[in-house]
Amino acid sequence: MNPNTLLQRFFNGSLVMQIVIGIIAGILIATLSPESAITISFLGDLFVGALKAVAPILVFVLVASSIANQKKGAHSNLKPIINLYLIGTLLAASTAVIISSFFPTTLVLLAADIQATPPQGIAEVLHTLLFKLVDNPVNALITGNFIGILAWAVGLGLALQHANHTTKNVLHDLSNGVTKIVHLVIRFAPVGVFGLVANTFAETGFSALLGYSHLLAVLLGCMIFIALVVNPAIVYVKIRSNPYPLIFQCLRESGVTAFFTRSSAANIPVNMELCEKLKLHEDTYSVSIPLGATINMAGASITITVLTLAAVHTLGIEFDIATAILLSVVAAVSACGASGVAGGSLLLIPLACSLFGVPNEIAMQVVAVGFIIGVVQDSAETALNSSTDVIFTAAACYAAEAKNSSIADSYSEEETQAIKIQG
Repeated sequence: MNPNTLLQRFFNGSLVMQIVIGIIAGILIATLSPESAITISFLGDLFVGALKAVAPILVFVLVASSIANQKKGAHSNLKPIINLYLIGTLLAASTAVIISSFFPTTLVLLAADIQATPPQGIAEVLHTLLFKLVDNPVNALITGNFIGILAWAVGLGLALQHANHTTKNVLHDLSNGVTKIVHLVIRFAPVGVFGLVANTFAETGFSALLGYSHLLAVLLGCMIFIALVVNPAIVYVKIRSNPYPLIFQCLRESGVTAFFTRSSAANIPVNMELCEKLKLHEDTYSVSIPLGATINMAGASITITVLTLAAVHTLGIEFDIATAILLSVVAAVSACGASGVAGGSLLLIPLACSLFGVPNEIAMQVVAVGFIIGVVQDSAETALNSSTDVIFTAAACYAAEAKNSSIADSYSEEETQAIKIQG
């Protein structure tokens, strides 16, 4: 068969199915020939190396471009929608901290004899955070200092909001280019996962499977709780009526497609069509839906928080309530910069891990674990993220309509009273 045809089939095939095949193949080769499994472990190392190379520049360019290209003078409903996005993302991170504390997860990592230096409470965490914030941007990119990278990306994005359109377009095109590179790296996830799974099972046996099952259960439990309890509560506070018809419709018509596309960006046309079906204002959803695909990341904040705390529990690092709150905030902020492509949130885990002194090598291994369970985790995460874009947009629009209707009714009552008085 033509090699070009094989490559074309590989790149056009289903990433989910390929990762499933990679997991099964890795388990089989580890079971039948452990020596061969250890030999091909370089495939996993190569994949982790590619992730480490692309993650810093992805965070920098994506966040800077997103902030620089924010449009001013948008519809008045946009501000409450953004507030809902941020509140929902922060509540998701906080929920993940609580559930992870009640159901701690430990992982079987591939590296040995790597010691982490645990922080001595919130004071040391803040001290480290402040000095990482003012790191040289080039050094931050080279060393993988994601806190410094995020700080410089936000600063550059705010500064370039006043730049001309040509400059913004260049930054936007650069962001698209980096995103395509991320697509390319993630397309090789099945090969990397194959090497990682084979090496893990060859060295540790099937004990790692139970650890991954527990981790996946915690992740999905958090996401289900947000989707069916927290989001309905937020919507109820906003519209003061039963939220579940809207919740279930958005999960059915947006969440299901997002589950299989595994990309918030790819699901934007589906969400726009759903917003039109719900009879929302086009001036609102034409901005809020693309924006939500970038900054509304409840599922991503859950992934970042749960996997970070899994690394922390694995290394035996203790943390206090103040540090957990800080993690929630950092996870929420990091999630807002998560890429709208499959596996985007996993690349931001090192940022949160750095708060606890977790080495970057360990953090990237946790990212690799995320890809192993990502067949289900990333699909559920994207379904939560994308469906919530429509849920919060609809809630804000319905609340505005109810408010305008109330004002109109009050004017009608005043006019009626005036007519009666004149009569």
